Amino acid sequence: MSGVNYRDAGVDIDAGHKAVSLMKAAVERTHGPRVLGGLGAFGGLFDASFMKDMEAPLLVSSADGVGTKTKVAVAVDRYDTVGQDIVNHCVNDILVQGAEPLFFLDYVAASKLDPIMVSDLVKGAAKACEENGCALLGGETAEMPGVYEQGEFDLAGTIIGVVDRPNLVTGERMEQGDIVVALPSVGLHTNGFSLARKIFENHDLAAPCAELDGQILSDVLLVPHRSYLPEYRKLKAASVDIRGMVHITGGGLVENPPRILSDDLSFDFDLGSFSFPPVFALMQELGKVDTMEMLRVFNCGVGMLFVIPAADKDAALAALGDEAWVLGSVTARGETPVIFQGA
Repeated sequence: MSGVNYRDAGVDIDAGHKAVSLMKAAVERTHGPRVLGGLGAFGGLFDASFMKDMEAPLLVSSADGVGTKTKVAVAVDRYDTVGQDIVNHCVNDILVQGAEPLFFLDYVAASKLDPIMVSDLVKGAAKACEENGCALLGGETAEMPGVYEQGEFDLAGTIIGVVDRPNLVTGERMEQGDIVVALPSVGLHTNGFSLARKIFENHDLAAPCAELDGQILSDVLLVPHRSYLPEYRKLKAASVDIRGMVHITGGGLVENPPRILSDDLSFDFDLGSFSFPPVFALMQELGKVDTMEMLRVFNCGVGMLFVIPAADKDAALAALGDEAWVLGSVTARGETPVIFQGA
């Protein structure tokens, strides 16, 4: 008797199995001695016995996605960077509380699973996990015809990290006179792509862009989100007192810094201390976007902020090198939580 099967309904189980076989080696490279078991189990096992040496271990978690950056990847059929995006974004989100990453879980969903595409996505995530010293402990792939448009996909992830309570960073110790040291982004990271795609809708993403020194536009847009874990470790090694950290994601410099502020403090940022990198300057010009809107949507070249005592300035800048700069300071609360000088 011949009847309808799952493939007829739009779901190819064999494609999922092939994707797992293609990504298996990359995932297993992220598994250190704390990972028990391998791919295929219903749940990932992680040995947390090392935490007994901590005074008061706190687990820190975060979940996120890469948003409509996926549409740029689809447009140019390139999937080797967005897997790195989701891991590094999540690493930074828990880093701002002083947490080190332990393991990561990914989720890939599409209208139809292409084994090569899924493998490239997960291999990218595995690459970033290796670089950040965390395990890609598990994940899920889902083929969902009718939920996603043909050719589209979604990528999300969850990270678990740990911080010993005495090392927890909350921003509560910040005070007037503290300075804000900034580190640059390496592009749009994972935010603002709906506006970016609107601005570049009449541009060929696969073509060189004269305004960007002839770089392929999609290459510029798909540069992976940067992890700031190495720089955090440098500051800790230099005994810099990190009182607050801000990951500049969706909401930009307008909405992210206030997340760690008390009601009696403001950030005072000097916009003259840095210039918008070329891709942001080009978007502002092409879209005639107001500067405050740019600062609210994009990172505009600022990826991470460290709030430290003014006395630690020299040590911090020496540890971070030439790419770091002083963006501003902490002041008494003004009319707004973030004050932009030169706006």
